[in-house]
Parts: sequence; C-alpha cells; structure tokens
Amino acid sequence: MDVVYEDNHIIVVNKQSGEIVQGDKTGDRPLSDIVKDYIKEKYAKPGAVFLGVVHRLDRPVSGLVVFARTSKALTRLNKMFAEGEVHKTYWAIVKNTPREPDGTLTHWLVRNEKQNKSYAYTSEKPNAKKAILKYRVISHSDNYCLLEVNLMTGRHHQIRCQLSAMGSPIKGDLKYGFPRSNPDGSISLMSRKVEFVHPVSKETIVIEAPIPHDPLWQALAPQSQNRQKKT
Repeated sequence: MDVVYEDNHIIVVNKQSGEIVQGDKTGDRPLSDIVKDYIKEKYAKPGAVFLGVVHRLDRPVSGLVVFARTSKALTRLNKMFAEGEVHKTYWAIVKNTPREPDGTLTHWLVRNEKQNKSYAYTSEKPNAKKAILKYRVISHSDNYCLLEVNLMTGRHHQIRCQLSAMGSPIKGDLKYGFPRSNPDGSISLMSRKVEFVHPVSKETIVIEAPIPHDPLWQALAPQSQNRQKKT
C-alpha cells in the first residue's frame, strides 16, 4: 500500500488499478480494510479502527483516494466533497487527440444499472443528469494523447463516458470504446492531484500521485512533473 499523506485526521493513499475502495458484492478485500490494518499495526491501536470512506474510484482506475481517520474529519470532508470544495485533477491516456487543445464538454448522461454503464447525449433526456468537465492536452505521441481533466460535476463513469463521446476513448477501456484491453485489466485513467483545505487544521493541502511506472505513462508525462509532490 502506497501512503502519500497522513496525519491524525486524514490519510491519502495511491490506489492501484484493480483495487476496490469499499467492499462490494465481489467479496474481494477492499482498500479501506487494508488501510485499517495499516493504521492498527503502525499505531498499535487496540480494538476496531475508525476509517471513513468519503469518495471512491472505479476499480480499474488508479490514483489518490482520501480517507478520514476521525469522525470530525469525516463529517467535514463529506460536506466539502458534496459542495465541490475538494478539487481533483485526473490524467487520462486516450486514443485520438482532440481537435481543440483544451475545452469544456457538456453532456446529459443516462445510467444503465444493468450494464453498469452511462450513455452521453448532447441534449437533455428523461432521467439524464447534466455532466460537465474541462480538459486540456498535456502531450501526445503518434498513437496516444495525455489529457488533464477537471470535473465540474460528479457523475457515474463521467470521464470515461464523456471522453469516449468526444471520440477519445481511454486506453484499455473496452466498455467505452477502446478496441483493446490493457494487459493488467486497468484503464489508463488516474486521479493525479487533490487540493483542499484541511478539515481540521485549515491548512491548504495539495497532493500529487506518482506517475505509474508503465513506459507509456513515463513517456507522455512531462519530465518536470514526473515525480511525486506534496505540501
């Protein structure tokens, strides 16, 4: 487990693709249980360890996940996430460089529960939720493009669905139109950076995840940013 930030109230972990944040019907051991075991062992805590899950990442996605270590932090972080006060930046490797180097995508997403998939429309539909994201091109090669994505809304599979609707599906994402899976079952989407005011100390927290060791990530990531940063 890769802990990138930790204090008395919060802990931020760099999730690996394939891990689930919270228990689900698969019965696989979730990251939240692994973090509890880490805290219990490191601090020799007797009894049950408190850990609050305040947000999630899809199973095939990697990157930063914020957990609350105290009930005070959990209550405040839940409110901050709900009110958009936690700023998350994602990086995605996609097929097909967008025609514009930066832009805003607006769609109406309809979720199909049975398929666990969302569908994007350019106009409002029944039961659809408005989805907005901003993107910019960071770099590109002959076959792939690295995008920075910032969400203005939080919808089911929003980045995956909207980038696919733009004609730039995420590498490895078979569900949203990429032709081949990644060998490890991941998709090339990561939660790269989180920025927020600490729920207790009120200090500004900015944390960046390390770039994956995968050669394509290493090749596309700007060298000046190809390292972990945290303040």
